[in-house]
Amino acid sequence: MEQNSIIKSFSNLSPIFKLLGENKSWTSFQLGITENEFNEIDEVVKKQFFLNGWFTEVNIRKSLLAWSELLIEENLNSWLQNYSFVHAPKRVGIIMAGNIPLVGFHDFISVVLSGSKAVVKLSSDDKTLLPAIIKILLKFNPELDEKITISEYKLGDIDAIIATGSNNSMHYFEQYFGKYPHIFRKNRTSLAVISGNETKEELKLLGEDIFTYFGLGCRNVSQVFLPVAYNLNTLIESILEFSDIVNHHKYANNYDYNKAIHLMGQQKILDNGFLLFKESKELFSPLAMLFYHHYENETELEEYIKSNSENIQAIVGRNFIPFGKAQKPALNDYADGVDTMKWLSELN
Repeated sequence: MEQNSIIKSFSNLSPIFKLLGENKSWTSFQLGITENEFNEIDEVVKKQFFLNGWFTEVNIRKSLLAWSELLIEENLNSWLQNYSFVHAPKRVGIIMAGNIPLVGFHDFISVVLSGSKAVVKLSSDDKTLLPAIIKILLKFNPELDEKITISEYKLGDIDAIIATGSNNSMHYFEQYFGKYPHIFRKNRTSLAVISGNETKEELKLLGEDIFTYFGLGCRNVSQVFLPVAYNLNTLIESILEFSDIVNHHKYANNYDYNKAIHLMGQQKILDNGFLLFKESKELFSPLAMLFYHHYENETELEEYIKSNSENIQAIVGRNFIPFGKAQKPALNDYADGVDTMKWLSELN
C-alpha cells in the first residue's frame, strides 16, 4: 500500500478530531462520514469518564484537538520526508499505557505509516477510544484492516515491539520481549526552569504544563527550579485559575492523602487549597504536589539535568520548551528521545 494513501487516510481524521475536540456537531458529508457515524464516536468520547474516572470529557476532547493539528496532511508529509522505508513490512507489537488519553496513538500511527502492521495491546484504562478511531479510519481506507490488529490477550507472532509501562513493568518486558528488536519505556517526568524574568502569562501557561491531564503524563511538570531568593508566591498566584481541579474526586483524594501524610509527618509544605508545594531536589513528586528547588547558578542546573537525564521527559522554560507546550509535542518530539520512525525504518 502506498504511503501517500495511508497519509491521506490519517489526515482525513483531522477535521473530525477538530469538531470532536471543540465539542461541535457533525457538519456535512464532506467529513467523509455520516452524521450517525460521527455521533457514535462522540458518544464514545462522552462515555470514557464512566470507564476511567481520570478520562474526563474535557481532557479527551483536549487530546483530540491537539491531534487534529498534527494530522493535517502537510504536517504528516513534512514529518515523514526524512525517512525511507524499503524493508519488507514487519509485525510490530505495541503495548500501550493508559495514564492519559490516547497516549499510545503516536506509536500506532508511526507503525502504520511506516508500512508495517500494528499489533496493539490496549491498556485496560483506555480500551475503547482507539478502536472507535480505527473504525472511522477503515471507512477511509478499508485496506488498512490488514495493517491493524487489536489483541485482547497475547500479542502472538511479532517481529519487534514498542512497550510503555511503569518501572516495575520493565522486568516483564525484558523477560518476555527482550529477544525482539524493541523500544521499552518506563516512568519519566518533566521539570520547569524559572529564570525570574517570566511574565504573568508565561507562569499561567506553566499551570497548563502542571495540571493538564491532572498531572498524570510523563510530560507534566513535577519539579520546578527557581532562582535563589525567588518569591514562590509569584508562581502560586499565577496558577490560581486552575483551582477547579480539586473538584475532581480522584484528584482531590490524592490531594487530601498527600496533605495528611506530610502533616502527620510534620514535614514542611505550602498549600494553596488545590496543590501542595514542597522544597525538594527529587524529580518525581506525588500527584497533587509540586516539588521546587532553588538553584545557585547555571552550572548547578546543568549538572542536575545531566544526572537525571534518564528520568526527564521534557524541560519547560524560556531556553527550553515554551511554557504551556509540554503536553503539545510535535510529531518529531519522540518519547524518551528515541526516534521511533528511524528505528522502524532500520528494522531488518
